Amino acid sequence: MDLESLDFYVVFDLFVLLLIGMGPKIALVPFLDLTSGMEKEMQKKVAGKMVKTAVGVALVLVFLGSLLMRLLHFTPGAVSIAGGIILMLLALHMLIGAGGSEEHKEKAASRDPMQMALYPLAVPYLLNPAGIAVLVTVSDQLDSVLMFALVAGLVLLMGVIDMAVFKNLDKLAKQLDPSRLMVTEAVFGVLLAALAVQLVLDGLETLGIISGLPGH
Repeated sequence: MDLESLDFYVVFDLFVLLLIGMGPKIALVPFLDLTSGMEKEMQKKVAGKMVKTAVGVALVLVFLGSLLMRLLHFTPGAVSIAGGIILMLLALHMLIGAGGSEEHKEKAASRDPMQMALYPLAVPYLLNPAGIAVLVTVSDQLDSVLMFALVAGLVLLMGVIDMAVFKNLDKLAKQLDPSRLMVTEAVFGVLLAALAVQLVLDGLETLGIISGLPGH
């Protein structure tokens, strides 16, 4: 990714990928489930910790993703396949376990809220496997300080969006119908499953195992 190939559509595509990879939708229902018994102030503290952690990890991947690939000897194709597999597991959880079981909620109630903010809320729900795969792959393609600054700026923009949503959930909750949330959760689970398959296919194509994918 260089300045010559940069245009509005490239930036917009990256914005959309990051919106999927670290936007609020995937983390919304798990966040509501795991913080349902908390006071509003504690819920906001968990939200702040979750967003800051996800953004921090994302920035590390932007600046060090390429180095990590070389140190650990894996390729962008391998990252894409691994991200697709884990994303498929999350998608299946959204489809099968939508809403969470009572046992799951009881376990969550006994955990340290700040630990839950780090895992599983920050990673892998807010910064999910698709986002990690995108950031590591993009990191390997950046060739100037300006490009690094652009991607880092988009990551910070995602953080602002996430913070605005999760810090104001007490106000938004009045507009959130639980039954509709479950329906959208199931639909989004199917879409994420399709994205997971696409990540695996893209990884296989990058590695040269398959070729001729539509649109490539």
